[in-house]
Amino acid sequence: MLLAKENIGKIGTRPDLVIPQKHLLHLPERVLAFGTGVLLRGLPNYFIDKANRSGVFNGRIVVVKSTDKGSTDAFAQQDGLYTVCVRGIEEGKQVDQKVINSSISRVVSASTDWDQILACAANLDINIIMSNATEAGIKLVKEDRLTDSPPSSFPGKLLAYLYERYKVFKGSIESGVVILPTELIPDNGKVVKNILLELAALNNCDQNFISWLVEANDFCSTLVDRIVPGALPKEEHKLVEEQLGYEDQLMIMAEPYRLWAIETSRQRTKDILSFAVVDEGVVVARNINKHRELKIRLLNAPHTLSCAVALSRGFATVRQAMENTEFKSFISELMYNEIIPILVGAEITEPEARAFAEKVLDRFANPFLAHEWMSISAQYTSKMGMRNVPLLLNHYKKSYIAPKCIAMGFAAYILFMKSVLNVDGKYIGKIGGKEYQIVDDKASILNKHWEKGEISKVTYSVLSDQTLWNTDLSILPDFKKAVLDAIEFINRDKSL
Repeated sequence: MLLAKENIGKIGTRPDLVIPQKHLLHLPERVLAFGTGVLLRGLPNYFIDKANRSGVFNGRIVVVKSTDKGSTDAFAQQDGLYTVCVRGIEEGKQVDQKVINSSISRVVSASTDWDQILACAANLDINIIMSNATEAGIKLVKEDRLTDSPPSSFPGKLLAYLYERYKVFKGSIESGVVILPTELIPDNGKVVKNILLELAALNNCDQNFISWLVEANDFCSTLVDRIVPGALPKEEHKLVEEQLGYEDQLMIMAEPYRLWAIETSRQRTKDILSFAVVDEGVVVARNINKHRELKIRLLNAPHTLSCAVALSRGFATVRQAMENTEFKSFISELMYNEIIPILVGAEITEPEARAFAEKVLDRFANPFLAHEWMSISAQYTSKMGMRNVPLLLNHYKKSYIAPKCIAMGFAAYILFMKSVLNVDGKYIGKIGGKEYQIVDDKASILNKHWEKGEISKVTYSVLSDQTLWNTDLSILPDFKKAVLDAIEFINRDKSL
């Protein structure tokens, strides 16, 4: 039995399965979403579906398939229905819940159904536009024209859609929409808005349209945070289907943690985003910088700082490392004793930081995810510079004592980046007798630093390299010594 509207009533009830009531399958269309990927399906769609089940938002999503890759057949066959398997740790307890998501009304292709997409512009109820066109998709394509069917880029498509809406509703303020890009770009709303304004100028759009574009529409910057691995492994997928009693070609997995922070100061926007009230994971605020800082400094930074530490101890995945008492103590000390004191200030309170850290530890320990440290090590140097150097510099604004755990992270990074250049032009490192490829734009620079041979000289050379860090880390009080001590510790000991 395939998951579809006609079969909803045939699905047996289970305590771990949420089945939509039939009226939810006929709610009006209120959202246009550019992108069929798992992030939108696992996060924004999740919130909208939850709100619909609570009788709050009462609207479904028209999904636009923006590229020619792949097919929309599965969405059509399943009437847009799909199962989200929420699996992981939440508040220290294991979660394993399945939710049949009924938020999608239909999926249309930009390349073949452009007229249908433009027709949505005439629906006043559709007043939210979401996107996940990937970071590479948020770019200006100067050749895009409003008359193209369709324009090639996502900004081009969005501008053409908004221009159609402007014409249909004669530039009324009420016809303005809320634009919610979810691409992982800082100030993504502002970036999209600026691209559209430049593209409007290139298309010789009149000033009245440009004024409507700016005044009637709200380009909200957003921050999304949820691991949505996508499809379950083949055998596991089959097992879940057998348990649930139906086939689902679109089934995905998501961790319990969820955050969608949306930046706006407009009351109209807050009213439109009524789905926000049903889940604390949706945050609508005038400024979302606090949430960005918490994510970068208490999720991304510990990931990066502990990456080579874990690999040096033979742990392949985050889950495996978190099962080790000493490693878990290390990462807890890093977060609670070194990072949180740096973060706490005017924007972030200590209780907020500690609560976020607790959730991060739950996420790291998720038994359903096999997040590999080697994949986390990609572009290691830029991650260290963006996520951890600011932490280190801010630490020294409050203390002259070298932070032991941060120093350990830098020490393990320096050791990890030791490499040889092979005949294929790739930089190869070695841990525990096993070779690995270093995927890092700065690998050649680190390779040259290691040519100095003596570890003290290598460490000084790396820490003082301002092309890597935009500052000289070797002059920070006792930091070089702390890193050297940590390197010696890693080399002689197999425990933390």
